[in-house]
Amino acid sequence: MNPPSPSALVPRPSACPGLLRIVPARDGGLCRVKLPGGRLTAVQARAVALASERWASGVLELTNRANLQLRGVRPEGAAALVAALQAAGLGPSDPAADDVRNLLLSPAAGRDPQQLRDVRPLAAELLALLEGDRRLHGLSPKFALQLDGGEALARLDHAHDVWLSARAEGYVLGLAGIPLDAPVGLIVPGQEVATVTRLLHRFLDLAGPEQSRMRQLLAQRPVAELLAGLDLLPVPRSPRAAAATELRLGSHLQLQPGHCWIGAQPALGRLPATSLAAVADLAEHHGNGDLHLTPWQGLLLPDVPTDKAQALLTALTTLDLTTDPAAPLARLIACTGSQGCAKGQADTKDNALRLAERLPADLEVHLSGCPRSCALAGQAPHTLLAVAPGRYDLFVRDTTQPGPGRRRATQLSLDEAAAWLARSPSDA
Repeated sequence: MNPPSPSALVPRPSACPGLLRIVPARDGGLCRVKLPGGRLTAVQARAVALASERWASGVLELTNRANLQLRGVRPEGAAALVAALQAAGLGPSDPAADDVRNLLLSPAAGRDPQQLRDVRPLAAELLALLEGDRRLHGLSPKFALQLDGGEALARLDHAHDVWLSARAEGYVLGLAGIPLDAPVGLIVPGQEVATVTRLLHRFLDLAGPEQSRMRQLLAQRPVAELLAGLDLLPVPRSPRAAAATELRLGSHLQLQPGHCWIGAQPALGRLPATSLAAVADLAEHHGNGDLHLTPWQGLLLPDVPTDKAQALLTALTTLDLTTDPAAPLARLIACTGSQGCAKGQADTKDNALRLAERLPADLEVHLSGCPRSCALAGQAPHTLLAVAPGRYDLFVRDTTQPGPGRRRATQLSLDEAAAWLARSPSDA
């Protein structure tokens, strides 16, 4: 029997790519694989690499939600590619659930020495809820949850529709924001899944067609109406501490004695399929055979014996992966750009490579081909927004402004942008 075509399994119309919905892009079809907790086994990684080489461009993208994208999928190979990825265990248990498997946690969950709780068991329960409760399949493909265990390595600047954050007393609940925001209450310990279930059903009860995201609903209805029927306790006084994102690259000691995790990042989030297969081999040889994708478009290899750390770092560097958080390319984010996206106004990937060595130390810059800013959630400290090939408007972070922030200069060439960014922060 021939495998079903991706279009035959699409649960509903959407512009968002998925495993079962390959959407067209300038460089071919785009297939997005959502990973549970960002986890990919070595066997699955090799299956992805082989599928990309056989039926796509051989280029993979790591996303800011710790997922994978296969680019350049050829129409005649789409069904075979989907079938191969499903056979590797990368699909949902219910095809209609593919869109809603949006749960972000720290790539170091269960291993971070600073964590307050190991969130992995609760994450598995929440993912089972999203897949198993068919009414929740009506949530928007962009509707997302975050589960924060208090880890030192955590993405805390990426807003989610619903977030749970660990405290000494249990998990606090937040809406349409980040774990550094004020929560709406403390969940009764042991009632986390039941509370999230009631909350998501209540959201679907109240939300209209134009309110697919939590922030849209809360702009129209009071939060008390959404929380009606939820048994929440007063918020504890202890706030969430800031995270240390430099832990995403290099070698760092785990909670488990004698072991560390190793973080690495491909240039601008793009990884050749051959490199992914090689990293899978390294994960088996030096670690536990798992790869964890990170929301910084990188990879984390856990459970590496400390005496093997240096050899693994050297091997990853040989594959052109960055392991130094101070490296120029570690501070740059660029969307697909005009080479792969019809909306892109400039070749952002190439421009970012040309800009990298000219940036001041510790300066974070996002190059976006259009105002959608697909490669970055929220605002970057500095954003170059393409307005024409090789031309950018410069923005600086200003949370009182919509979009990328406050515009400081227009129509800059790369040379002019580099000169602006080389100035002191007070000037830029």
